[in-house]
Amino acid sequence: QVQLVESGGGLVQTGGSLRLSCAASGRAFGLYALGWFRRAPGKAREFVAATSGSGSNTEYIASVKGRFTISRDNAKNTVYLQMNSLKPEDTALYYCAAKVGSYVTYVAAYDYWGQGTQVTVSS
Repeated sequence: QVQLVESGGGLVQTGGSLRLSCAASGRAFGLYALGWFRRAPGKAREFVAATSGSGSNTEYIASVKGRFTISRDNAKNTVYLQMNSLKPEDTALYYCAAKVGSYVTYVAAYDYWGQGTQVTVSS
């Protein structure tokens, strides 16, 4: 069982930066692939970024490549999402999620979810 708690969201202007954090409780954190997802108003939850258990492999949705960076610190049981050059279309509720094994990009594969942290980018 893994419990996830996100933090770091907020209101930022276009072009600004935020760093989201997701702290996990439970054992064997390094066995879990971790992902960040988001849900914009009126839209379905979508994949943003994911990282493997070791952190050596990552994947991003095309719209955030070059702007967002996912990383993890297994000693601290924490995964991060550094978001730079933010755009109004990045406005959403951001969730972290965990699954045992390899990372994938689809929502249904993840077993554990946080409650989300709101990111709002003003134009």
